[in-house]
Amino acid sequence: MDVMEVLAHPVRLRVVQALAGGRVLTTSQLCARISDVHKATVYRHVAALADAGVLEVDGEHRVRGAVERRYRLRERVVIDADTVAAMSPEDHRRTFTTAMAALISEFDAYLGLDGADPMADEVGYRQHVLWLSREERAEMIAELRAVIVARMRNEAAPHRRRHLLSPILFPVETPPPDAGA
Repeated sequence: MDVMEVLAHPVRLRVVQALAGGRVLTTSQLCARISDVHKATVYRHVAALADAGVLEVDGEHRVRGAVERRYRLRERVVIDADTVAAMSPEDHRRTFTTAMAALISEFDAYLGLDGADPMADEVGYRQHVLWLSREERAEMIAELRAVIVARMRNEAAPHRRRHLLSPILFPVETPPPDAGA
């Protein structure tokens, strides 16, 4: 099973996001973090991720006669440019839908937390229309990547809270005709 197939389910995507940043968690801890999903479903998807080699066992211990495993991501899950270039429009549609379903579930789980305060937490979900040339778009993407990648290096710490950032960018019109044509 390739990475695209493995991540083609919102629950598996949420498990991967929960383990991002070097976290090591048991399936029980994952169930607590993804509490809106039935435990058996989380266990099934953790097993699928482990079978596909996305997760690896970081250790195990006995809990009331059962063995509880601690999992971590084998490596950072990345979908390379060649894979994206080979995707059909339907593949993109399915992948985007999965990402949005996971995002909606995560936001709903956030709103269900005791003390969730979107104003105090500076939650944002705005859409902006930007008029960009190809060069301006490439420059903006490079700037955003630099800012985001620098913060992806932050490690978990007591004063830090895990956030989910989902930049989405796509053109909403057909390209203008070439000026020189």
